[in-house]
Amino acid sequence: MTVEPTGRRERKKAQTRRALADAALELFLERGYDQVGVKDVAEAADVSVTTLFKHFSGKEALVFDQDDDIEAALVAAVRERPPGRSVPQALREHLLLAQSRFAVHAADPRFPEFTRLVRDTPELSDYSQRMWTRHEAALALAIAEASGAPADDPGCAALARFALEARSLIQRSADPVRAADAAFSLLEHGWAAAHPTD
Repeated sequence: MTVEPTGRRERKKAQTRRALADAALELFLERGYDQVGVKDVAEAADVSVTTLFKHFSGKEALVFDQDDDIEAALVAAVRERPPGRSVPQALREHLLLAQSRFAVHAADPRFPEFTRLVRDTPELSDYSQRMWTRHEAALALAIAEASGAPADDPGCAALARFALEARSLIQRSADPVRAADAAFSLLEHGWAAAHPTD
């Protein structure tokens, strides 16, 4: 869950980070990813290159500026779930909420350009895949902690992976709730319970 910065310093940092990400996206869409350097982005946001690197690890990270927030929200969905709510149920609810936010972004006229930019730029496609792999490791650890399992438990790793994969299934579906119900029922109860005649 994203926490709004409350102090003046935190708000200023968040504003600088947002300005950098917005400038980067604008330049990447206008000129092409390979035609823009970090210096160009820093100049467009009216900050130094040193400041840019205080906020982002590299050029690719500028495109995925909410990476840390996404991971923190996934982990919080597991750790902060109400008593009696299972991990799969909590992840289902979290991903449906994320889907509604995704739909808002998808309504932005630049969204098709953004998805094309990521898809057609090998560095960004690779970074996106690595980003989700990192989320998988953090989520698996949170699931293991929540269930009292060892940190390297393969069942927890599998649940994390399948939950993250369900995200793309939910995003592509014309009926996201139905897709989430099907995916997470399977994760909660297994194939035999979901398909008792097979």
